[in-house]
Amino acid sequence: MTVSRRSLLGAAALISAGAISGRAQAAAIPEAPSMKEAGMQPPLVPTSGVDYNPVVTLNGWTLPWRMNGDWKEFHLVAEPVVREIAPGMVAHLWGYNGQSPGPTIEAVEGDKVRIFVTNKLPEHTTIHWHGQLLPNGMDGVGGLTQPHIKPGKTFVYEFQLRKSGTFMYHPHADEMVQMAMGMMGFFVVHPRDPAFRRVDRDFVFLINAYDIEPGSYVPKVAEMTDFNLWTWNSRAFPGIDPLVCGKGDKVRVRFGNLTMTNHPIHMHGYDFKVSCTDGGWVPEAAAWPEVTIDCAVGQMRAFDFTADAEGDWAIHCHKSHHTMNAMGHDVRNYIGVDKKGVAAKIRKLVPDYMPMGSAGMADMGEMEMPLPDNTLPMMTGFAQFGAVEMGGMFSVVKVRQGLASGDYKDPGWFKHPEGTVSYEWTGASKNAFHAPSIPASRSSTADVRVVKPGRRSTHDQH
Repeated sequence: MTVSRRSLLGAAALISAGAISGRAQAAAIPEAPSMKEAGMQPPLVPTSGVDYNPVVTLNGWTLPWRMNGDWKEFHLVAEPVVREIAPGMVAHLWGYNGQSPGPTIEAVEGDKVRIFVTNKLPEHTTIHWHGQLLPNGMDGVGGLTQPHIKPGKTFVYEFQLRKSGTFMYHPHADEMVQMAMGMMGFFVVHPRDPAFRRVDRDFVFLINAYDIEPGSYVPKVAEMTDFNLWTWNSRAFPGIDPLVCGKGDKVRVRFGNLTMTNHPIHMHGYDFKVSCTDGGWVPEAAAWPEVTIDCAVGQMRAFDFTADAEGDWAIHCHKSHHTMNAMGHDVRNYIGVDKKGVAAKIRKLVPDYMPMGSAGMADMGEMEMPLPDNTLPMMTGFAQFGAVEMGGMFSVVKVRQGLASGDYKDPGWFKHPEGTVSYEWTGASKNAFHAPSIPASRSSTADVRVVKPGRRSTHDQH
C-alpha cells in the first residue's frame, strides 16, 4: 500500500511530528522487527540504491527498512526490555525493538527517511535525532517542538538526511529517567559517493553506564556520579564482542557517549587518525593521529586505522575504574595490613572467609567467589595466559590473516610466533638482543662523570 505524506501526517505535521491512530493508518505502518540476541548480528548489506559498506554494531544489529516511493521507512518501538549485561547478569531496562541500546539506523546522505515511533512505555516519550540537521518540528523535544508521544500512540518523523556522518538518537522527554534506563541508539549516515572515506570494516557502539545494586535488576535513575557498571552497548567485559579484522583491512571505529562523564578510549598496538566528529568529517589532511581519543558527554567520535599488525589488541576506556564491574565505592585499602590474626577469628564464625586486599586486588580476578544473584565480579575474564582482571569498558581488536570480508566470527586467541611472547627471566636470554656498536669517533665525544651526592665537582657544569 502506498502511503502519502498527507494521509500520514495531516495538519499535525505543520507544527510537529504527527500522531498516527486508527486501523486504516496502522495498517500502513511498516513492521517493527525485534531482537533478543545479545551477540553481534551480521551487517545489513544494501541490495538496492546507493552502495555502501554497512556497519556492524557491537552486541547489536541494524534496523531493517522498507521503501515507500522515495521514502525509506523505519519503525521503532519504545518499550521495556531485558538486556544481558554479561553472562550471569541481566538488567531490566527501557529500549527499542527488544534491546537497549536500540537497533542502529543506517541510511545514505540525501535519503528521505520516515521513522515511525510507537510508545509501549508506561509514560510519554519522544525521540531526538542527535546531530541531525532537520526541520525544527522533527527535532523531538517534548513540549518545545512537538507534543509528547503518549503510551500506546505512534508518531512519525520525516526529514531528509542533509549530511553523512555519525549520529545518535535518544529521548528528550523525562530524559534523566529514560536515558538512565537505557533508551538510546546509533544513527549512521553513509556518504552519497560510495568511494568517499570508504573502509572495509565499520564498527559502532554507544558508551553508557548504570547503577544497579548487587542482587537487583533495575538501574537507579537519579544517580549522577557513582555508577557501578560501565558498558558499551549495555554490555560489560567479558560480554562485549571482539572487533574482528582481517589483516590489511581499513577499519573504522565509531562511538557515542551518553553517560555523565567523559571517556578516553584507548587502543593498543596502533596509532589511528580521528576521522569524524559530531559535526562531520575531519578533512583527511587535517585528521590527527592519536592512540587515545577522549569522548565527552553527548559527543561522537570515529577513528580509522589499517589493521596491519596481527594479534589480540586491547581497546578500552582509560579511566581504570571504568574497566571494572559492580564497584563498591567505599572499599577500604588494606594493602600492607596483616589480616592473619583477624582472619582466623572470623573463620570461627564464617568458615569460608578469605582475607583479600592486603597485597592488592589481583586475587579477585583469579578467584571465583560467591556473589549475590545477578551480579558480576568486579574483575573478570580469562584469556590464554590467565585472568585478564578487567570488566566494564574493555574489549579486544582481533586482527587475523586471511579472514573473508564478511567474517566477524571470534577467531579465538592469537597464536604468537615463537619467541615473541614476554617470558620469565631464568638466566640466559632466549633471544639475545645485541645493540649496534657506536663508532669510536662518536663515543669519544661523551664526557661522563659520576659524582657522589652532596659533593660538587668542577665538571658539574659540563
